[in-house]
Amino acid sequence: MTCKILLSWIGRTDIKASEQSSDVGLGPIAQAITQLKFDHIVLFSNYPKSESELFIAWLQTITTSSIKHISVKLSSPTHFGEIYTSVTQCIDNLPDNKNTELTFHLSPGTPAMAAVWIILAKTRYVAELIESSKEQGVKTVQVPFDLSAEYIPDLYKRSDEKIKRLGTGHIETTPAFESIVHNSDIMKRVIAKAQKVAPRSVPVLIEGDSGTGKELLARAIHNASLRRDRPFVAVNCGAISTELIESEFFGHEKSAFTGAINTRKGYFEAAHEGTLFLDEIGELPLALQVKFLRVLQEGEVTKVGASQSIKVDVRIIAATHRNLIEDIESGLFREDLLAHKANCVTPHKILKNSICMILML
Repeated sequence: MTCKILLSWIGRTDIKASEQSSDVGLGPIAQAITQLKFDHIVLFSNYPKSESELFIAWLQTITTSSIKHISVKLSSPTHFGEIYTSVTQCIDNLPDNKNTELTFHLSPGTPAMAAVWIILAKTRYVAELIESSKEQGVKTVQVPFDLSAEYIPDLYKRSDEKIKRLGTGHIETTPAFESIVHNSDIMKRVIAKAQKVAPRSVPVLIEGDSGTGKELLARAIHNASLRRDRPFVAVNCGAISTELIESEFFGHEKSAFTGAINTRKGYFEAAHEGTLFLDEIGELPLALQVKFLRVLQEGEVTKVGASQSIKVDVRIIAATHRNLIEDIESGLFREDLLAHKANCVTPHKILKNSICMILML
């Protein structure tokens, strides 16, 4: 047995009809349910709950169909995304019945609401479209163009063309990576990985010989990320004296040690909400690696001479010319720092003077 369901937004004319306003008659919804038979009626409303409930109570006096009222909060009655999400969530939760026939009412609500009904009826659901007016009554709407026939195939065609380009090794480079001149297949794969990971805040390790452009790649990743407008702090870990390295990274309070005449921000604090690029991370002393791990785990640093820690939000991009796996085996680098919060992709040998990126995912 066929189950017919009417879905509609409640419009201002419908509200006025329930208030017995003589100039609007029954209103679009009441007019539809008195001329057409429906088993169930689903009504969406962004009006105050009290107004909607009064309309529902009035509507129930003129129909025996079951009525479901869904109150929706919209930032704007013309916000297509919110309208689309509200109705699709409801329809997707309807009982999966092959004999169900859906009808979308275009007349109540805003033009944006009507447009969403048309798009859904032509692309996602099989549904009849109706409209009603005081002068012409209720009638089926014949949309003068078929979205599903004319527009969706074009969408699929564009996707197919993109897949073909990727299959032939063609990479669509984002502007942040245009300064990296490359031609080899290895670099194409590296750039593709970098573009994929850039929008996320996961740590990145770049391996490569000196002079291969590790910092250039790190800056491109930062500039393609959501942190692009925040600081990019580059630090050469091998160029800092052992005596000052903790102060340089974590900062210090005034008088924390001889020569500390002012309070100073460390690199972590300076890079807050941005990116900290650690060039030659393999040169970090083991004692400092332990403290680094704590910063990454807790998201906070304690300045030298301070008793209270401060929160920092920093994305780490590190680089090295060394083989950190070999350094781990020889006790020069901590394994838990390399694999912090991640399943580390095992480093692999590639051609000399090329760059390998290991993503901490």
